[in-house]
Amino acid sequence: MNARPAGDAHNRLLDAAIVAIRTRGFAATSVDELCRAAGVTKGAFFHHFASKAALGVAAAEHWSETTGALFAAAPYHGMADPAARVLAYVDFRKALLQGGTPDYTCLVGTMVQEVHQSHPDIRAACDASISGHAATLEADIAAALEARGLTGRFSAESLALFTQATIQGAFILAKARNDSAVAADVLDHLRRYLENAFNANTEGNGHD
Repeated sequence: MNARPAGDAHNRLLDAAIVAIRTRGFAATSVDELCRAAGVTKGAFFHHFASKAALGVAAAEHWSETTGALFAAAPYHGMADPAARVLAYVDFRKALLQGGTPDYTCLVGTMVQEVHQSHPDIRAACDASISGHAATLEADIAAALEARGLTGRFSAESLALFTQATIQGAFILAKARNDSAVAADVLDHLRRYLENAFNANTEGNGHD
């Protein structure tokens, strides 16, 4: 039996929403279900959130804060070389592929696939979450490109977004096959791609 989430009603509802949406999706998650899981009344739900859609926005923001703290404390930041930090980031993402698909797949990636047309406010919150996480990689990518004389081939922002597109695609395949192994393979390919991108030969860069 799952323990009731700790904390106040607002955070218990957000934690319950993250579990439910990652498991069943946004549309299939009901307010009644969230209230039961969080141990609160429906009145308490609507005290904190004007609607289920408002909860979806808040859940995306809560996800960003929670996962942001996880990644900020991750060991890949300790690597001296910026390219090594980016590669170690991919290794860290691969290490998180534990448990069932609801345990390691992305809340905002799951929600935005469902609601990108029906709930533009949730779509925007999901975009802010995914793009904001990608932005945390930009400085290291830019430094890696500059150190290797590759500045100008492509932007750090575009490569950072590419990493997230690949990771989200890996999650979709894992859901389709109900198997994390395919996601791990995709992340291995992403790592090799990044290695090649950081070591690509360009005219006049001093490489053979």
